[in-house]
Amino acid sequence: MRIGELSRRTGVSVPTIKFYVREGLLPAGRLTSPNQASYEEDHVRRLRLIRALLDVGGLSLAAIREVIAAIDDPEQPVHKMLGEAAARLVPRYERAADGRAADGRAADGRAADGGAAEGSAAVARARVEGIIAARGWRAYQGNPAGEALVAALQALEEVGHGRFAEVLDVYAEAAERVARADLEYVARNVAREDLVESVVVGTVLGDAVFESLRRLAHVDASDRLFGREGASGEASGPVSPDGD
Repeated sequence: MRIGELSRRTGVSVPTIKFYVREGLLPAGRLTSPNQASYEEDHVRRLRLIRALLDVGGLSLAAIREVIAAIDDPEQPVHKMLGEAAARLVPRYERAADGRAADGRAADGRAADGGAAEGSAAVARARVEGIIAARGWRAYQGNPAGEALVAALQALEEVGHGRFAEVLDVYAEAAERVARADLEYVARNVAREDLVESVVVGTVLGDAVFESLRRLAHVDASDRLFGREGASGEASGPVSPDGD
């Protein structure tokens, strides 16, 4: 197909397609003449992946380039390849060696005490290591997801919500179930590229799906717990539209 048809099928403008080719995100088309190139279904699929990662996943072009490099690298073992592709999608939280944010401030924006920040970082790291050990997860030291969890727990502690760690086991159990569902979905694919693309799309778009489902569940849980309080302050049953 010509570049115009590729643009129509994907909703990506011709200048943007050419930009992605120049940036190495999209393979160049097959030249059919000095000024024309032909594109295939693989280009359609890759463009849709790029737009999904950019528009829904919120990844930068640099991060997308790294993800695509992992997809296109045929030399790595499948487990390592999938892990590296997923790891590039984990947010990085910049903190100094003493546990403070990179600007030297606590999570709530106040100037952080070095000793207190270091202590909260140690507590957070111990909690993460403890839950990984307790659940028997094969997580490797320095895993970006582990570091992101340490940073999140430390931030919760700094803003006075350290007790949130009490629900970690519930979160971990839910995460295991979701992870199994993710990998069962990925395992339906056979081709190497399909495996990586499934992990990438499942991680980025799956996070968006899960976050949306969690928000919907929050609305339901809030309504059940707080939305229909009787005179005694206890939750009552459903209320009919006419008030009966």
